[in-house]
Amino acid sequence: MRQATVFADYGQFYLQDVDAHNAAMRAGAATDPTRAAGGWTDDAVRLHRIGLEPHSISIGAARSDFVETALTIHEIAPALMSEAEHAVEADLDVVTGAVSVVGCTEPPDTAKALGVQPGRYRVRVSYVPADPPPDADPDVEGDHFTYLIEMWPSRNAEPLTVIRQGPYPWAN
Repeated sequence: MRQATVFADYGQFYLQDVDAHNAAMRAGAATDPTRAAGGWTDDAVRLHRIGLEPHSISIGAARSDFVETALTIHEIAPALMSEAEHAVEADLDVVTGAVSVVGCTEPPDTAKALGVQPGRYRVRVSYVPADPPPDADPDVEGDHFTYLIEMWPSRNAEPLTVIRQGPYPWAN
């Protein structure tokens, strides 16, 4: 398990194969007029709480502040945490064998990347109510969650699926 506190500037942070994502953006994905920035479609904002881009999942945070994350790699799909207020699953293609949890405006730190076998992974993001992290700003509004990110190998592409729908509206 890799735990990290990241700054969720603009109320988001990313799970990415950073090099593959950057290559896809340079190859034209960034200028595709049909692509919502960060993958933030209307449904992503209202229902999913995640946005999808090539080799990247944008994870919506309930506050623009420091947030706690935990990334775990599994061999098979784990059981859903009963404490999760919201849980959503999507596919992530990992080309380089390195995944990173990175803040929206932070430069990726390759030393903190987690090594995995290249391939397709199913990713579950669970929003688990939590106490504020030590770096949290008490003046920033929004609920505190630990953003539990679980990955396991997946052979077949599957659609984005909300496993447990949290309340709406959910963030300030």
